[in-house]
Amino acid sequence: MEYNTTRNKLAMREYGRHVQKMIEYIQAIEDPEKRQKNAYAVIELMGFLNPHLKNVEDFRHKLWDHLFLISDFKLEVESPYPIPTRESLKTKPEPIPYPKRTSKHAHLGKNLEDLINIALKEQDPEKRDAMANTIAYYMKLAYSNWHKEIVQDDAIQSELNEITNGQLAFTNTPSVKAFRPIERSNMPKRNKFQKSNTNRRNDRNGNGNSNGNYKKKRY
Repeated sequence: MEYNTTRNKLAMREYGRHVQKMIEYIQAIEDPEKRQKNAYAVIELMGFLNPHLKNVEDFRHKLWDHLFLISDFKLEVESPYPIPTRESLKTKPEPIPYPKRTSKHAHLGKNLEDLINIALKEQDPEKRDAMANTIAYYMKLAYSNWHKEIVQDDAIQSELNEITNGQLAFTNTPSVKAFRPIERSNMPKRNKFQKSNTNRRNDRNGNGNSNGNYKKKRY
């Protein structure tokens, strides 16, 4: 009986022991044409065992890279893609630099600071006031979410003056016009040939006519 302690270490566990044994068998084949044919067969099997790789861009290139990785880069077959090396597959990506930007008002977030800078550059007074109100509303929302209490407009205006050096003013007016309901006198009148929804429904169900006179159903 063969135990795992006596077997070779699995290079990629997601493909299993049998795929690794197949690749080891291909390495022992002396005929290059037969070795190449078996390599293509193993590639098809690897794609069948890992269907999630089909969602990866150029997944066949990934399969061929895995084939050479499992063989410890000793398999001598022709690949439709550049044959990888041990160094190329083990290179680490360059670290992403952490932003070093500091802010005196970090509790409001970076996006709000960017929005304030855009508002300060706005030349149209009406748009500038609307953006100032939007910024103030967001500040109130952020304060309420953080402190779990209602904040007064004076506190928001004071902090907004401190951030913008008094260049933005919070007017506490809605940026959208109030909805005015349509008066019934302004609504278009229905002529005598138009039926109401109730009469239409009665006519469709056979429960009455346009005059409101109901009659029995015929079975």
